[in-house]
Amino acid sequence: MAGGQAPEASPGRYQRRRDEIDDDDCADVLGIDVRGPDADPFDIPAKRAPVERLRRWRQAALVLNASRRFRYTLDLKKEEEKEQIRRKIRAHAQVIRAALLFKEAGEKQTHETELPEILPRDFGIGEEQLTVMTRDHNYSALQEYGGVIGLANLLKTNLEKGIHGDEADLSCRANAFGPNRYPRKKGRSFWVFLWEACQDMTLVILIIAAVISLVLGIATEGTKEGWYDGTSIAFAVFLVIVVTAVSDYKQSLQFQHLNEEKQNIQVEVIRGGRRIQVSIFDIVVGDIVALKIGDQVSADGVVISGHSLAIDESSMTGESKIVMKDQKSPFLMAGSKVADGYGTMLVTAVGLNTEWGLLMASISEDNNEETPLQVRLNGVATFIGIAGLSVAAMVLVVLFARYFTGHTTDSDGSVQFVKRHTSVKSAIFGSIKILTVAVTIVVVAVPEGLPLAVTLTLAYSMRKMMADKALVRRLSACETMGSATTICSDKTGTLTLNQMTVMQSIVGEVKLQPPANVDKLSSTVASLLLEGIAQNTSGSVFEAQDGSVEVTGSPTEKAILSWGLDLRMKFAEERSRSSIIHVSPFNSEKKRAGVAVVARDSNVHVHWKGAAEIVLALCTSWLNVDGSTHEMTPDKDPCRPEVRDAVELCKKAGVKVRMVTGDNLKTAKAIALECGILDDSEASAQAIIEGRVFRAYDDTERENVADKISVMARSSPNDKLLLVKALKKIGHVVAVTGDGTNDAPALHEADIGLSMGIQGTEVAKESSDIIILDDNFSSVVKVVRWGRSVYANIQKFIQFQLTVNVAALVINVVAAVSSGNVPLNAVQLLWVNLIMDTLGALALATEPPTDQLMRRPPVGRREPLVTNIMWRNLFIQAVFQVAVLLTLNFRGRDLLHLTHDTLGHSSKVKNTLIFNTFVLCQVFNEVNSRKPEELNIFSGVSRNHLFLAVVSITVVMQVIIIEFLGKFTSTVRLNWKLWLVSVVIAFLSWPLAFVGKFIPVPRTELKDLIVRCWPKRGESAAQQTQDDRMEVPV
Repeated sequence: MAGGQAPEASPGRYQRRRDEIDDDDCADVLGIDVRGPDADPFDIPAKRAPVERLRRWRQAALVLNASRRFRYTLDLKKEEEKEQIRRKIRAHAQVIRAALLFKEAGEKQTHETELPEILPRDFGIGEEQLTVMTRDHNYSALQEYGGVIGLANLLKTNLEKGIHGDEADLSCRANAFGPNRYPRKKGRSFWVFLWEACQDMTLVILIIAAVISLVLGIATEGTKEGWYDGTSIAFAVFLVIVVTAVSDYKQSLQFQHLNEEKQNIQVEVIRGGRRIQVSIFDIVVGDIVALKIGDQVSADGVVISGHSLAIDESSMTGESKIVMKDQKSPFLMAGSKVADGYGTMLVTAVGLNTEWGLLMASISEDNNEETPLQVRLNGVATFIGIAGLSVAAMVLVVLFARYFTGHTTDSDGSVQFVKRHTSVKSAIFGSIKILTVAVTIVVVAVPEGLPLAVTLTLAYSMRKMMADKALVRRLSACETMGSATTICSDKTGTLTLNQMTVMQSIVGEVKLQPPANVDKLSSTVASLLLEGIAQNTSGSVFEAQDGSVEVTGSPTEKAILSWGLDLRMKFAEERSRSSIIHVSPFNSEKKRAGVAVVARDSNVHVHWKGAAEIVLALCTSWLNVDGSTHEMTPDKDPCRPEVRDAVELCKKAGVKVRMVTGDNLKTAKAIALECGILDDSEASAQAIIEGRVFRAYDDTERENVADKISVMARSSPNDKLLLVKALKKIGHVVAVTGDGTNDAPALHEADIGLSMGIQGTEVAKESSDIIILDDNFSSVVKVVRWGRSVYANIQKFIQFQLTVNVAALVINVVAAVSSGNVPLNAVQLLWVNLIMDTLGALALATEPPTDQLMRRPPVGRREPLVTNIMWRNLFIQAVFQVAVLLTLNFRGRDLLHLTHDTLGHSSKVKNTLIFNTFVLCQVFNEVNSRKPEELNIFSGVSRNHLFLAVVSITVVMQVIIIEFLGKFTSTVRLNWKLWLVSVVIAFLSWPLAFVGKFIPVPRTELKDLIVRCWPKRGESAAQQTQDDRMEVPV
């Protein structure tokens, strides 16, 4: 039923990667499983595909235009070159700098006087001095400049308030020290795409044939009439090339825009005393950058202050060693990651003055990658292409044989070739026409645009997903998300609002009601309480001159600081009353954060905050006014209002949502019930588990309980990783959300890693496949819809294209073999190819997702691209078109009452009607292909403006071709009656498709039926037949 709930997907349906399955069945490129050394080369894993697998499918593909077919696939040779460049820059950075300095020294010696470096206006230090100091990590030079304080003075930076940050200041610094950008490889121009489109071997042959036809035509028939055939073919080829190039160029622009979005990292800086978010490209020398765990270091710089600041420099040095940074080792490299702790940094070099900038400028990174669906479609294109080439070769042989044996006639009935009577020019002209038809059949039969249809729909989906607050980092994630059977989601910020407030506080048996104050507390308790709030935080409070207050930091930090302000805390004043001597930063392993401070009376105070049971376990006494207990309730984080509907939609779609949280069992259960992840009947011991319990199980036990788990409380990132591995082993396709640095392994291991765009660290984002920009679970569900839409759209396009392929090939082959003439000539077939390839992809590959997609189970990753339903639809339409058009071809003169007309003119009218009907059939079938399984094929068509535009352009162009371009297409004008005949025949495809959808299809996929009949290796055909008979169910 349309509104019913789909059964939850059985994980057994979804086969994992082929590498993990041991089976001896065989397969073809349409979905039949292949194993062992003869495995299907057109099958690659969604993530981390081995290079050898990537090479294999390229070698197996039948390709007529490699530059176009492989445009959006990974350039394996270029990747090797990039890695070599990375190694060289990492290994020889010092050598490169030394060579540059040596060269500069040599250039200086050629001058009689050595000119000192000209210092930039308003600054006490130059760009080269800063760059050399930072790149060489020259601590002595830093001390000569007066340390960090002296360097900040030279750069006109206030270490507390940062730079002014106005337009004049930023512009001055960018001019003096350079911008934080590096040269990027320019996108290819339209002319490059035009040139690539011209490199299709079949189109080149057609151009050559057009030139020969033009020369011979003029020589034989004169200038007035002889130029039509050659020019018409050339123009048709040119039109195909231009439309292809325009389509590909637009896709390229979309990818460029998306790549820019990926690289535009937001960084927290202090300007004018305020903490603000700016683009990484807007960082300037002198900026003070706030660093916290998981951040990417945005430029070279020196540490101003830091607490347990640990930096991962592996992206630059190639070594995975974590380096601690402090006043003695203060230099930070752009591109490195904050592994632990937090601190502030003074920016000293940006852009090409950093090793990261040199590296990025040298490798000019492209983000091309092949996706599993794209590779499978290359297999489909190869399969169809081989069949098309075989048909074209057969047509060529038959036509040549009939032509040179005198069995072909002109439109007026005269024999085309008579031995010793037909001139050489006429024979060559006739041969060129036959060759042109055969080559054009190849153009139609080899669907070069089929794999690119994936790129088109992915580009379209990625652009639309940006509007739905999802930034795709890896193309294959769009496809894989359509197969997801389970989503392991964080609680905070994803299922909940990430807006925390202190709901209740009890201090010294005194309940502080908002608006609260500390007047009821003793001075000792009040002092300790406010000291802990102000010092044990990585957030900040900015007080503007107009009296307004701005609180920054994580949701938890903001909640506690806001509570402190309610207690009339003066943030700056409280921080000045004591000095921090040690900080233990919060991370998801410890689940607590602490700070040790020394007060003015020289007493040391240690303040902790974190998970209630962990902090309480550290306590030996509780302080209040009279020495009794001290208790503070946890923050309450309300569930997002739209999450419950999103979770319910996932259930209907057969996708199980699991909540993995660090909260205690009671809080986790309450949120899960509120969000709809649990209902009262499921709130049992099996559905809810603590991370430590799950961690204690062995692998087998974890696999047994993993599928039953709906909520995992008090979990660590490693527990999440163990859950992901267990779910994958039992067959699930797993999507995981995460925001912390420690979530990176789980995001990397999952089939689809989803990081949070607001609260997510850069480490988490780099490990993920998709970034959820608004940190909202409902956006995750939208990604699932788009993932299913990608697969569904490709299937629509395949059904449409295969129908055209089968019909066009069968009609031309049967006509060629039986009569020696083909009803569809080269120009007409090129127009059909344009409709089928580029325009068809534009129309069908850009269909937006519908609610119907979320009422069916997930798409199995090994399900064939062409399903039984598609085979049924294809067969009905192809048989209808072939039957009608062949009837018109052989009996058209009688049926259309053209027998009284001359043979030549009646043949032209008949062939024009066949061509017109064939094209209109494709237009009507294009509408059918929108909804392969639904009865209402017009649902939502009015909202798809691109589809309506493509169909309208096709119809208008067809009218123009028939009525005005007959000389070029070898057609004649049709009267209104014949137009009506064409439209009525084409219209019949709609009721035929409607009735056809009531024909049941077997549940057993075609691939399984073929596999049963496929001889297994090592067994005789007779033995296999006997085995198959035994396997067939009664």
